[in-house]
Amino acid sequence: MRIKEKIEEIEGYLSELSDIIPGNFEKYKDIKTKAACERYFEKIIGAVVDLSFLLIKEKGFKIPEEDKAAFDILSEERIISREISEKLKEAKGMRNIIAHEYGKIDDEIVFHSITEELEKDVSEFIKSVKEVLKGV
Repeated sequence: MRIKEKIEEIEGYLSELSDIIPGNFEKYKDIKTKAACERYFEKIIGAVVDLSFLLIKEKGFKIPEEDKAAFDILSEERIISREISEKLKEAKGMRNIIAHEYGKIDDEIVFHSITEELEKDVSEFIKSVKEVLKGV
């Protein structure tokens, strides 16, 4: 099943990211460390969006027009909480800023997100998806 493979992919990325996250912001500012962390952030959020669409398709929900709307649909269908939906939409926005370099990237905000929020929010998302899959 593609959904389970996508979950494993995300969990792998989270594990790989946790291996390279520096302990403080000064070490994060190293160009190679920062680039590697940002790339994993992009890959994780991209895979979370893919997983959202796979689940929406599997459940026969309305296909969203844009990526961020997938989180709203999953929230409306009570798959994920409104809070996780909002956090993942924010992460998707940050991912776009990093990927497309819109304006100046605030390294402190990215570092905080990677060290304090990303793993917790994505793990909660995966837990919710796994709960739904128990019935499949």
